[in-house]
Amino acid sequence: MNGSVRFAVAGALIVSTLALSGCFPLAATGVAVGTLAAMDRRTIGAQTEDQEIELRARGQLSQAIEQSSGISVTSYNRKVLLSGQVASTQDKARAEQIVAALPNVRSVHNELQVLGRPSFTTTAADTSITARVKTALIEAPDLHANTIKVVTESGTVYLMGLVSEREAARAAQVASRVSGVQRVVTVFELISEEEARASTKAAQQQ
Repeated sequence: MNGSVRFAVAGALIVSTLALSGCFPLAATGVAVGTLAAMDRRTIGAQTEDQEIELRARGQLSQAIEQSSGISVTSYNRKVLLSGQVASTQDKARAEQIVAALPNVRSVHNELQVLGRPSFTTTAADTSITARVKTALIEAPDLHANTIKVVTESGTVYLMGLVSEREAARAAQVASRVSGVQRVVTVFELISEEEARASTKAAQQQ
């Protein structure tokens, strides 16, 4: 990835992180979202279905679980990560059951913690960690950072994406060295190096 493209990806990733955390106006993220979508290894159909999964999950969780605001739902290539906090083990199991039953969901990785809602300080720190991890991934010349989704909960960083085994190990290594990261959990879907190169080329042509 050349310098200008790497800079554009960096801006898009960081702006999207701040927007999702409420620190940046959503109206300013259109170009950022478009930039990321154009360089994503997922098909446009998969990206659309991931958005639908996340929206449906949040809607159903809010109706079924009293303290659902602490639950984060992240879908990548129809593989869903549940992270955040819930009030009980029953809520944790219920959340997974609800999401697993949604259309197009292939699997659910349940990392919910029974802790109650996180403090504002913890949430702000997690947002900062996510931004730093994304920046570190962008600065790694042997990685395509736009193919890796980063989610942080209470200092634990979750990495998702369609990556080769080499990329997975390298991304985990890079993330683990970032200040504030307590643990790295990979939720990658592994593909071959050949598939990775072909997917990146196809994404750049979309």
